[in-house]
Amino acid sequence: MKWEGNRESDNVEDRRGDENTGGGLGGRHIGIGSIVIALVASYFFGVNPLTVLSLLSGGGGGQVSTNQQAHQSRPAANDRETKFVRTVLADTEDVWTELFRARSAQYTAPHLVIFDNLTSTACGKGESATGPFYCPSDSKVYIDLSFYRLMRDRFNVGGEFAQAYVIAHEVGHHVQNLLGISEKVHDARARASLIQGNALSVRMELQADCFAGVWAFHANQARSILEKGDVETALNAATAIGDDALQRKAQGQVVPDSFTHGSSEQRVRWFSRGLESGKMEQCDTFQTKQL
Repeated sequence: MKWEGNRESDNVEDRRGDENTGGGLGGRHIGIGSIVIALVASYFFGVNPLTVLSLLSGGGGGQVSTNQQAHQSRPAANDRETKFVRTVLADTEDVWTELFRARSAQYTAPHLVIFDNLTSTACGKGESATGPFYCPSDSKVYIDLSFYRLMRDRFNVGGEFAQAYVIAHEVGHHVQNLLGISEKVHDARARASLIQGNALSVRMELQADCFAGVWAFHANQARSILEKGDVETALNAATAIGDDALQRKAQGQVVPDSFTHGSSEQRVRWFSRGLESGKMEQCDTFQTKQL
């Protein structure tokens, strides 16, 4: 992936090294990695999966904790991995600003927080084991960069474009939040059964995958970021974190009714749909019958 020399975002806060235990659970985390902890974390990390199931099924956005308010925002470090995150975030800012402008709307960019181990959020306590996630209550993307090493070492997914896809997916959730989709789905899930709620969550996640593809389409058109093999690495990432693949790895069987992010095939299909079309309108996972 070609990214060096491109603009870097200032909307990045580095909390690594902070001694912060965060607040209690009670908000909504929407994340590409949340299913990882629920199914695999007890195996990989020794973390109780019920912790993340609580995050996934939590109520409305909570209040910002005292620790969160006390955070002093500081610039992120200048190591290559951090510069990459800042550059990808800036690229999403450029793409979505233009796409919203074309719809006569204004795009408000999210902030991205880099942390290690644990941090406080407006959605409650954020843990590394949850994987990257978006908190709609404070409009921030949270990521522990060790997740990229987990992708490489545990799921055999490497490549910078696959890492960019992870960020773009979380920004896709921010787009959903700005469009009012997140709140509607959250309200619908509160009235639905567990199985119906899971199905709504799947549609939410697949739309974020599609939005990530839309970003990649426009970023490549504007700045030629894609190199040979990049798309394959992103598709490998989508495949590796499909619910069926994770369930099969963790428990040896697949339970479709418990899916919250979509199967590997579905994730690949919707990311590819966004990447090939570049159109937000092609990402309406809530109206289609066939995912």
